[in-house]
Amino acid sequence: MTFDRLFALIQYSLPHHLISRLVGYLARCRTPWLKNLLIKAFIRRFKVDMSQAKQPDHSAYPCFNDFFTRALRDDARPLGEGLISPVDGLLSRFGRIERDSLIQAKGRNYSLTTLLGGDEERARPFHDGNFATIYLSPRDYHRVHMPLEGRLRETIYVPGRLFSVNLATADHVPGLFARNERLVCLFDTAHGPMAMVLVGAMIVAAIETVWAGQITPLPGSPQTTRFDEPVVLPKGAEMGRFKLGSTVILCLPKGIDFKDSLDANDSMVSMGQSLGIVSP
Repeated sequence: MTFDRLFALIQYSLPHHLISRLVGYLARCRTPWLKNLLIKAFIRRFKVDMSQAKQPDHSAYPCFNDFFTRALRDDARPLGEGLISPVDGLLSRFGRIERDSLIQAKGRNYSLTTLLGGDEERARPFHDGNFATIYLSPRDYHRVHMPLEGRLRETIYVPGRLFSVNLATADHVPGLFARNERLVCLFDTAHGPMAMVLVGAMIVAAIETVWAGQITPLPGSPQTTRFDEPVVLPKGAEMGRFKLGSTVILCLPKGIDFKDSLDANDSMVSMGQSLGIVSP
């Protein structure tokens, strides 16, 4: 048995939510010596580049969460043309949505309908469209931005497990992204509907959005919120953030295609980097 498979199997028996809540409590701690110790150790362990941060002094952050969700300098992420990456991270998979099926890893597919909360009609506009899965590692910038201008139509909070979402787990846990806790955000754009799915993971203490603040953790039943009052976010605007990192899955309709020059799967991308061509 490989180490990766063993790592995945061990997670089935772990108390995912309890571990995540305890880590969240520690990440909110404002005791100066403790939060500074945590931040310094994290920067050293993951080689975090603080030169791009709007506040490069690690001791100026009131708690670990504030450091982890730190803002970048205004010039750190210029916006490219067309569809842009919503986050910094590893583009682990991208390509065509085959009817209702997305690729999780080599030899593993999962259901788009399940990912979006179980409603077939909600998933139908994305059939035969495109998707991208971007994994945010601990060292990455953890705010999530709009890949296109969009009007928020609906959010669906879907409870679930909190498996780690790194590549090792994606290779060995079936339906990983469709079984983890997640927030589905549905937008209307000038080019059709767009879904952004913020996937929770082990030690992800919370997901926040700019329109509602902290979303998770919530009670253990799906919750749908519709937005009759317009929430319109321009391309490149912040839409949310992870308090400890995870994965964003972007679902797009036909007519928004990835650039031919985009590197193969498992390539690094930056927020604002041009990913796709938008049909007029």
